[in-house]
Amino acid sequence: MKSRALRRAAAAAAAASATALVLAGCAGSSDSSSSGSGDEEVELTIATFNDFGYTDELLQEYMDEHPNVTIVHNRAATSNDARANYFQKLGKTGLADIEAIEVDWLPEVMEYADLLAPVPADLSDRWLDWKVEAATDAEGNLIGYGTDIGPEGVCYRSDLFAEAGLPTDRDEVAAMLEGDWSTYFEMGEQYVEATGNAFFDSAGGTYQGMVNQLPAAYEDPETGEITATENPEVADIYDQVLEASANQSAHLGQWSDDWFAGLSNGAFATMLCPGWMLGVIEGNAADTTGWDIANVFPNGGGNWGGSYLTVPGNGANVEAAQELADWLTAPEQQIKAFEAAGTFPSQNEALTDPTLLEATNAYFNDAPVGSILSDRANAVTVSPFKGEYYFQINDAMQQALTRVEDGTQDAQTSWDQWVSEVELIG
Repeated sequence: MKSRALRRAAAAAAAASATALVLAGCAGSSDSSSSGSGDEEVELTIATFNDFGYTDELLQEYMDEHPNVTIVHNRAATSNDARANYFQKLGKTGLADIEAIEVDWLPEVMEYADLLAPVPADLSDRWLDWKVEAATDAEGNLIGYGTDIGPEGVCYRSDLFAEAGLPTDRDEVAAMLEGDWSTYFEMGEQYVEATGNAFFDSAGGTYQGMVNQLPAAYEDPETGEITATENPEVADIYDQVLEASANQSAHLGQWSDDWFAGLSNGAFATMLCPGWMLGVIEGNAADTTGWDIANVFPNGGGNWGGSYLTVPGNGANVEAAQELADWLTAPEQQIKAFEAAGTFPSQNEALTDPTLLEATNAYFNDAPVGSILSDRANAVTVSPFKGEYYFQINDAMQQALTRVEDGTQDAQTSWDQWVSEVELIG
């Protein structure tokens, strides 16, 4: 285990805060050989973040099929909280039997692949090839059960577009936004001029969609060398998004209380939308009408996020945890998670399921979200390289953008601080 890196991760962030949801009565724990298919009572803990679509009903379905199993679901408020908790405890004690990880910190996880129970080899062809490749270690062990991927469209408030005199039909919106990022920001100028209100939620959220289109934003794929501060494409994106942010952004950092409120109070009219974001919007703006999604993404296609389930190798119930992780990422459950939260499957069989391709979303004006997100997935042409330090560099960049949006620093000063912070990484 690389204890120096673990200490660095522990010092970088505070411990995660999660609320436990106990889905059945208490049950005794068992040793690592315990299986959920026997008679011995097993309590399994699963830790996720944001919304994986693992509803009480879905987990209860597993418990009904395995009467000896009790599942406790802990959900962290953000992936940052989950990451801090994960690296503080990996290889020690205190992690759940199943731990969700985000793709942006997968390279860090791979540094400690020997601390995770491998996915059974007969499951490796279940997922998209690139999803498997990213989570396979040097010894050929797959260490993560693929959950979702994040093909992106553009979510927009059709009611606010109408007030601005902009098209509201999703096909017309898509046609108007077809082009590069300057096209998106040009529409933003029209919206702001017509309404005086913000067009998008934050510089940070928009930047993420832009930087995910770069093949190698921060590190050299061949050497692992940090190149972020010398990459002119990163500097161009930083400048472009902050120039637009000055009058088009609501300056609401994603996952903040004000951002959640903005999903319903009209604080912004558009946001970049991977499939998993649909559930976040609906879950936090249930009584708001007008949200829709357009089958378009600036500058082509983009993928934001995606996750895996991992099983810590020193857990108390490794075999039972592997059985549950297997079940949760089977095609039937990936479709149910998609229906519950919009998490777009990474599982090959699920991607051809008519339930997915014909899916509509009543909340988003009956948008054909299955076909839209399938189109968006097919539009992705870049799988960005994310090395060992990607998460730290990108997190520092998000803080740099926030400093500008909250008025703490001007763009150049904040960039200079980011450069200094990146130089200390590694």
